[in-house]
Amino acid sequence: MFYMSLAAEYMKNYVKTKLTYRADFWVEVLSDLLFQAVNLIFILIVFRHTPTLGGWTEAEVVFVYGYFMVPSGIFGALFNIWNFSERYIVKGEMDRVLTRPAYNLYQVLLENLDPPSLFGSVIGLVIMILSWGDLGLVFHLTDVLMLAAFTVGSVMIYAGIFTSLTAISFYSDAPTGILPLMYNISNYGRYPVNIYNRIIRFFLTWMLPFAFVGVIPASYFLGRNETGLSNLAPYTPLMGVVVLGIGLFIWNHGVKRYRGAGS
Repeated sequence: MFYMSLAAEYMKNYVKTKLTYRADFWVEVLSDLLFQAVNLIFILIVFRHTPTLGGWTEAEVVFVYGYFMVPSGIFGALFNIWNFSERYIVKGEMDRVLTRPAYNLYQVLLENLDPPSLFGSVIGLVIMILSWGDLGLVFHLTDVLMLAAFTVGSVMIYAGIFTSLTAISFYSDAPTGILPLMYNISNYGRYPVNIYNRIIRFFLTWMLPFAFVGVIPASYFLGRNETGLSNLAPYTPLMGVVVLGIGLFIWNHGVKRYRGAGS
């Protein structure tokens, strides 16, 4: 209850801030939607020059992209910690966080909430629904439960990977440029992994499992059994637990090493 009430208070403060600067809120929403639209247009342009991509049709790739947007939007709303190193380490705000009774990572996340990113998840759901009809897929009630489970697992994978990378700030005073690079790598998960060579496919599936935030869980609904991807889809929540667990371990160990901003 304490953590729920804390989240509610942070949300109240967020709403008050955005009501004061309403134009900034809608500019942020519009810029995020335009970014997603450009990515979708790129996929459509690719299919103007080829009927399939690694054996996947245009509707299937668009469906995968729609799923990819759902956990990506939720992750962007809850884990908006791209400037952690500069704000909390360089400027010393982590000292303030550690003096409070709530779990430090939870505080950092609440201070950087970005609810407009959830609009991307809504658009992703719309894309999935439209593609579902175009592909003539049969709908079952269990699909809703599986979608929820896959989405949670995908968000946990995102959270685990980026929490691990953010925690590098505890081990090095110099800000790193690895987060933008990793964000770009994560975008490979929105395409069928079989279009990449074997090494990249292994890397995106088992080393940095971004395939589990896009094509693998989406293949479950598409029934892509011939690729073997749909067989891996049920392991998405388990992969999420493992990756998030690793991320939290690295973060907690980094916090123990933290000695303050100094003078």
